[in-house]
Amino acid sequence: MNTLFNSEAPATLMVAGPRPADWPTVYGLDLSLTCTGISDGHTAEALIPGSREGHDRLEFHRRAIHDRIPEETSLVVIEGPAMSLGYRPGVEEMTYLRGLVKHDLWKRRIPYAVCPPQHRIIYACGVANPAKDLPANRRKTAAKGMVRDAVIERYGVPCEGRGRYDQADSTVLAAMGLHWLGYPLAVLPDTHRRALHGVTWPLNIPAVAR
Repeated sequence: MNTLFNSEAPATLMVAGPRPADWPTVYGLDLSLTCTGISDGHTAEALIPGSREGHDRLEFHRRAIHDRIPEETSLVVIEGPAMSLGYRPGVEEMTYLRGLVKHDLWKRRIPYAVCPPQHRIIYACGVANPAKDLPANRRKTAAKGMVRDAVIERYGVPCEGRGRYDQADSTVLAAMGLHWLGYPLAVLPDTHRRALHGVTWPLNIPAVAR
């Protein structure tokens, strides 16, 4: 039987918690070619493809995300590109992946928002560069750890293992979407809430509270 996937079995890492039944369904997506984070704000999962390159990898992510986001989803918040990266290997393929996911959501009439990476960090930590006082070669990893620590402390999602940072980032994105719809997962100060204004929200659903 022919398959679009590599024969190596993909890995799925999940941490779980309850989602109130009467809340809207919102997902955060931290898209990555090697490990995509997906969260509804109460659970988080890391999608790790078996294939490491090409269309197999793109199709793994597209299909895995499609299968996990139900038709009745109210909103999906996708992390946008880091504009500071410029062009480097993988950037073009990431553009394809982001386009595939957006188009699939559009076909299913599921609204989506795009959040710049810095605004995701601001919502989690209150500042865009929480590790700025550390040596330059440690800032990126330290900032990822700070976001993860904030997610564990604030939302109780124990992001662990290889996909821990992706799980944490997607949880923050989902929390931002829920907050925008009027269902904040936690009480946050203005330093954090201001991040909501930097997101490109969809025009076809109302914002209940911001």
